[in-house]
Amino acid sequence: MKILLMLCCFFLTLHANAHEAHVSKTASDLAVSVAFDQQGNLWRVSAKNGFVQVDKSADFGKTFSSPIKVNPTSQKIGASNEARPDISLDADNNIYVSWTQNLKTRFAGYIWFARSINGGKSFEKPYIVHQDRAEITHAFNALNVAPDGKITVTWIDKRDTLNAKKAGKKYEGAAIYYAISDNKGESFMPEQKLADSSCECCRIVTANKPDGAVAVLWRHVFEGSERDHNIAEIPKADAKPEPHRATFGHWKIDGCPHHGAALASGGEGQDWWGYHMAYFDGKDANPGLYYSRMDGVAWASSPAKKFGNNKNQAGHPAIYSRGNKVWLVWREYEANTYKIIGQFSDDGGKNWNDAKIIASTTQKADYPALVEFKNQLFLSWNTASRYQLIPLN
Repeated sequence: MKILLMLCCFFLTLHANAHEAHVSKTASDLAVSVAFDQQGNLWRVSAKNGFVQVDKSADFGKTFSSPIKVNPTSQKIGASNEARPDISLDADNNIYVSWTQNLKTRFAGYIWFARSINGGKSFEKPYIVHQDRAEITHAFNALNVAPDGKITVTWIDKRDTLNAKKAGKKYEGAAIYYAISDNKGESFMPEQKLADSSCECCRIVTANKPDGAVAVLWRHVFEGSERDHNIAEIPKADAKPEPHRATFGHWKIDGCPHHGAALASGGEGQDWWGYHMAYFDGKDANPGLYYSRMDGVAWASSPAKKFGNNKNQAGHPAIYSRGNKVWLVWREYEANTYKIIGQFSDDGGKNWNDAKIIASTTQKADYPALVEFKNQLFLSWNTASRYQLIPLN
C-alpha cells in the first residue's frame, strides 16, 4: 500500500509539473500593454511599486519618456501575464487605462479606470468601473475602444457564484460582466452580465466588427467541466446576450489553465465574415495551440488547425488581421531560450506559410502582442533585458 501511495504521488506530481509549464507566471514588471496614437507615438502601460504608470516612445520603442503615475495612491496592482493593466486611445488621442486592484481578501479585486484628455501630460482621478463593491473577484479586465469612441470594459466577476452559494445552489466557474462608457470615459453605465460559468483565471479578449460592435471571447466551463471557449457580442440596449460555443476540444480539467485566447475580426467592411481565433487546448489526445475561424452570422466554427511545437511549451498566441492578411505569433521555450515564432496567411487563414523565429532571449520574457500603425504591423515584446518593437512584413 505504501508503494502504491508513493507511485500515485509521483504521477500526480508529473501531471502538475507538466501543466505548470503552461501556467507559469511572468514577473509583473514585464507585463506591459501598448497602443499607438494618431501621430505614431507608442504609449505603454505597466505596474511598478504599487502604481500603474504610463510612458511614451516617439521613436518606435527605442527610447521612452519618464513614466507618469496614473493612480495617485499606492495599490496592490494585479499585474501578471494573464491579467495586466490595459491601454487604448481614441481618434482624439484621449488615453484610457484600466487595471485590477488586488484586495486583502484572497482572489478579490476591483476594476479601475482612468483617462488622460491632455495628451498624456496627466491623468484624471481614477475610479472603480463597477457599482458592485463586494470584496469578491472582479478581475482580468479587458479594455476595448471602438472606432466611434465607445469604451467597453469586460471582466471576470464572482458575484453570482457567491449568490448561488448563499442560496444553496450549484454554480460553475465565474461570470463575464461588462460596462460601457459613451462619454469618453467620464463615467460608465451600470454593469451588465454577458454570460455565466466562465473560467476563473484566463484572460478575456475582444475585437470589433466593422460597425464597432464588440465581440468577447473567453474560456468557459461547459458541462462536465469541459474548458472550451465561448464567444458573444455585446448586445445593443435592451437586447439579451447570445453566447455561442466557439471551440470543441472537450478538454476536461477541474481547474483553471491560466491560458487565454486571441481574437481578431475577419474581413473588412462588406466583406466581413466573422472572427479569427487562436487558443490553447489541453486535451489529452493532442494538446497544443489551435487556430480556427468563427462565422459571425451562422456562429459555426471551422475545423481547428494545430500550430506550434507543444514539446517546446508553445502558448499564449496573439493574432491580427487586415482584410485577407492574418498574422499569428506565439511563444515557445527551448534550450533555456524563449522564442517568439510567427506565421502569416494571405488568404484569410485558410493557408499559412512556414513558421519562423522572429525574436529570442535567454532572459525572462513576457507574452507577445501585435500592434499596428498606419498599416505597419509590429511585434511588441518585453523581456528582462529590454523592450522590443519589431516590424513585421
